[in-house]
Amino acid sequence: MAVPAFLARERIVARPGFNRWLIPPAALAVHLCIGQAYATSVYKTALVSSFESSLTAIGIVFSIAIVMLGLSAALFGTWVDRNGPRAAMFTSACFWVSGFLVGSLGIATDQLWLLYLGYGVIGGIGLGIGYISPVSTLIKWFPDRPGLATGMAIMGFGGGALIATPLSRQLMSLYDPAYDGTAGTTPSGSAVSMLFLTLGLVYLVFMMFGAFIVRVPAEGWTPDGFDPSTIRSKALVTTNSVSAGNAIKTKQFWLLWVVLFCNVTAGIGILEQAAPMIQDFFREGDTSTVAATAAAGFVGVLSLFNMAGRFVWSSTSDFIGRKPIYMVYLGVGLVLYVALATVGSSATWLFVVLAALILSFYGGGFATIPAYLRDLFGTYQVGAIHGRLLTAWAAAGVAGPLIVNRVLDTQGTPGELVAADYRPALFIMVGLLAVGFVANLLVKPVDSKWHEPSTDAETRTTPERSAAR
Repeated sequence: MAVPAFLARERIVARPGFNRWLIPPAALAVHLCIGQAYATSVYKTALVSSFESSLTAIGIVFSIAIVMLGLSAALFGTWVDRNGPRAAMFTSACFWVSGFLVGSLGIATDQLWLLYLGYGVIGGIGLGIGYISPVSTLIKWFPDRPGLATGMAIMGFGGGALIATPLSRQLMSLYDPAYDGTAGTTPSGSAVSMLFLTLGLVYLVFMMFGAFIVRVPAEGWTPDGFDPSTIRSKALVTTNSVSAGNAIKTKQFWLLWVVLFCNVTAGIGILEQAAPMIQDFFREGDTSTVAATAAAGFVGVLSLFNMAGRFVWSSTSDFIGRKPIYMVYLGVGLVLYVALATVGSSATWLFVVLAALILSFYGGGFATIPAYLRDLFGTYQVGAIHGRLLTAWAAAGVAGPLIVNRVLDTQGTPGELVAADYRPALFIMVGLLAVGFVANLLVKPVDSKWHEPSTDAETRTTPERSAAR
C-alpha cells in the first residue's frame, strides 16, 4: 500500500551531520502517548458506574486493546519496515487519536460497544503500529548500542502512565467539580468522556511532532568511531540478515516467543493485582495494615521500576549480552517470586523491594527483545519480526490476568484475602519463568540457510529509495 509523498521514506533520509540524538525524542513522543494504556485504572470505576456494568465488562476494553496491539504489530510490521517511521508514526497517531474520539462518543451516549470499538479496536491498532514504528529506525541509528536505543523509546511506554495518571485526575476534576481525585469520590461519565476527547487532541499534537522530526540514516551511514566488524566477535550477534517470512520458520523466533510470553505473563501477575495484593499480604483480621493511599503509592513505585527497568536493564545488555540478561530476568525473577510467596509477608519493605525488582525485569524484557532480535536476525525487517513476536504479549495479556484471577476466585475476593491465598498463583508464575529460562538457554545462532543473499537487503525492502537515488 503506497503512502502520500510527504510520508515517504525517501523524504526523511538524514543529511550529513544530522544529530542522531534527535531520534529518541521522536520515539518518546509516540511511546509516552500510547503508554496511557497503563493508566486505565484511573477511570475504570467511573466507567463501571456510568455504564452500570461490571469490572469484568469494562476490563475487556483493555484486553481488546492489548490483543489488537499484538495482532496489528504482526500484520503491519512489514508495512512499517517498508514505508519507514514517519508513515508509521503518522498512521499510529490517526488510529490512536480516533480511538479516543470514538470512545468519548461511546461514553457520552452510553454505548459500551463504541468504547470497545474505539479505545479497544481502533486505538489498539494505533498501539501496535506506534509501538513498533521507531524500533528498527533506532537500531539503525545506534548500531553500537541497540539495547540503549530501544530502551530509551520503550521506557516511554512504561512511563506513559506516570504522566497520564495525574493528568487524567486533574482533567476529570476540572470537568466534574464534585470529583477531587481521592478514593472516596468517583468522576461522572461525562467527565471521562471529556477526558477522552482532551487526551485525544493532546496526543495528536505530540505524536505528530514525533512523526515529523524522525529521520532514517543514509545508506551506509555509521556513527563516528564505530567499526561494524567488531560485532562479529560477539556471541549470537550476526552481520547477516533474515527476512520476517523466514524468521518465523526458525526455532529461535519461537524460543524467543516463549521467553517473552513467560516473562510478560509473570509480570502481569503482579501488576494487575498490585494494590489489593499488598493490602492482603499485610492483613490483621478484617483490617489491612496498609492503607488504600499507601497501596496506590505502591502501584506508582511499580510503574517507576517498570519504566526504569526498560532503560537500565536493556542498556546493561549492550555490555553483557542479550542471552545473559534474559537469564537474569527469568532466573533471578524466579527466585524473587519464590521469595515473595514464602517470606514476602514478613515485612512491608521486603514485599515492596521484591515486587519492584520483578517489575523492573518485566519492563526490561520488553525493552531488550528488539535488540535480541537484531542480534539474531539482523536489521533487515527487524521491525516486522518484532511485530510478529508481540503476539506473545497479546497472548500474555489474556493469560496473565486469567491465571491470577481464576486462582484468586477459588480463594475468595481480592481485598479480603491473606498472603497464603496468593501462593498458588505465585508458584504458577515460578513455573512459567522456569519454562522461559530453559527456552532462553536453547537459543543458538540462526542457521545460515535462512540468511538473505549478500546483496543490499535493505534496498530491496524499500525499492523507492533506490529509485530516489
